[in-house]
Amino acid sequence: MDTIDDLRLDRIREAEDDEDSWKEWYRLTPLQRWHESMKLWQFFLNVKGSLDPEPDHQSPFDAFLPRGEAPAYGGTGLRVLRRGRV
Repeated sequence: MDTIDDLRLDRIREAEDDEDSWKEWYRLTPLQRWHESMKLWQFFLNVKGSLDPEPDHQSPFDAFLPRGEAPAYGGTGLRVLRRGRV
């Protein structure tokens, strides 16, 4: 059975033919990757990124989707109706 270090080394070997940025990424530990991902997430939020899907005018459900401005706080606009068990 391979250890985590063996798997990491395998990934680095696979990345040798790839771009330098991938090599750097594979050399990071999982915790370091997590921190780098959080930096990207913070940048995404700072530039007012949205996880809302782009409108698909070819979708058969397009006519039923609500149109309008996004909520001011950048959320989905949905609210929790119940917090307890049903």
